[in-house]
Amino acid sequence: MKIGDLAARSGLSHDTLRWYEKIGLLPRPPRSSSGHRDYDPAILAWIEFLGRLKVTGMPISQMLAYARLREQGEATLGERRQMLEAHRQVVRQRIADLQSSLAHLDAKIHHYATLETRHDPGP
Repeated sequence: MKIGDLAARSGLSHDTLRWYEKIGLLPRPPRSSSGHRDYDPAILAWIEFLGRLKVTGMPISQMLAYARLREQGEATLGERRQMLEAHRQVVRQRIADLQSSLAHLDAKIHHYATLETRHDPGP
């Protein structure tokens, strides 16, 4: 699959894909006889996983560490699991913090709605 196809299917730009390659998040693909990148379609699952890590707030440095472990194969399964477990705890804490903040926002909105009702002069 050429980089344009991968960009279209992954939702990432050509530049982002090239940058991911450059820093090591994506393995360098083989080149076609004409010198164009030739990605295996299986890379889409990895890109989707990277996107999920990004959404959960995993720093690029940790994503890179995970990618390096992944490249080493099954010998690193335990380390990768531990990394994901530690990150899961960070995500759970972020969710708890967001839920708490949402509850405060809801209370403030209710407070303002109550004040507006009391001060509404009516028709």
